[in-house]
Amino acid sequence: MTRTATDDDARLRPVPSGAAPLFVRAGQAVYAARRLGDLVTRRPAGVTGHQWSSALREEFDHVVCAADTGVPLFALTVGPTAPPGSAGQRAGRMAAAVCAAVGLPVLRIGSPTLRAAGHGRRIVTYVIDARAYAAGAAPDGSDDAPVGFRDIVGRLPDGRTGPVNDLGALSRAAAVEAYVSRRLSDPIVRGLHVRWRDGTAEGWSWVEVRPGRCLVERVTVHEARLRCGVDPGRLAEDLAAVAVGERLAGADNTEPVLLDRDELRRQIRALRDRRDELGAPFAFEHLCVD
Repeated sequence: MTRTATDDDARLRPVPSGAAPLFVRAGQAVYAARRLGDLVTRRPAGVTGHQWSSALREEFDHVVCAADTGVPLFALTVGPTAPPGSAGQRAGRMAAAVCAAVGLPVLRIGSPTLRAAGHGRRIVTYVIDARAYAAGAAPDGSDDAPVGFRDIVGRLPDGRTGPVNDLGALSRAAAVEAYVSRRLSDPIVRGLHVRWRDGTAEGWSWVEVRPGRCLVERVTVHEARLRCGVDPGRLAEDLAAVAVGERLAGADNTEPVLLDRDELRRQIRALRDRRDELGAPFAFEHLCVD
């Protein structure tokens, strides 16, 4: 179909044809470090001048574009979430308002440990593959429930059979190795996930490093006008497991802060008790018992 000036993506500026992408996958070119101002052509109606000028400085870690046209399809950010009430949070809200107005989908991953430099390529590749699989998994009119991308079973890196699209698989295998070498008191990487009413998914993952003392990681996933191809709660939990593996590997050369197991259980119960704020029933009651 021929594009017109009234199309939603008419406000999105294609990445220049001479720009070299990081990589191309499934007909989509992935670029790094693009400001929002590089991706929009003009201020849309309903966006104030202050919102516009502030939002244009916001930067995405990765931008995924159609390889043939360069038109942005979605953007990705990975890293710490701005504290409530901070200037960073206000700038993020302004950027979100502009992205909504111009029709740019954004996937925001909040984590104190994960960073685009070390994990962005793996995440964006996963999302591209998951979205492609979800788009073709169920033929029109089919009554068969297809196997979800996250549930495809195959051979894991440690030789076992399991879900091959579990991003936390390497961390789980590393935890078993650490347990065998007596660096952990328990080999199992555990986790949970919830979905909040505002659409944000949150995943927790933890492993018992010493008896009664746990290394805990939390990750949020927010899909703004984007379907990432898998349940965002499970994605958040898997990414939290990735972060646990990163901490166990000591990549930042710091001693991990451990949380008392009883305190972790108390926090899980507090999470459960916020039922009115959840977008789906709490499914981890078994973690609340002593």
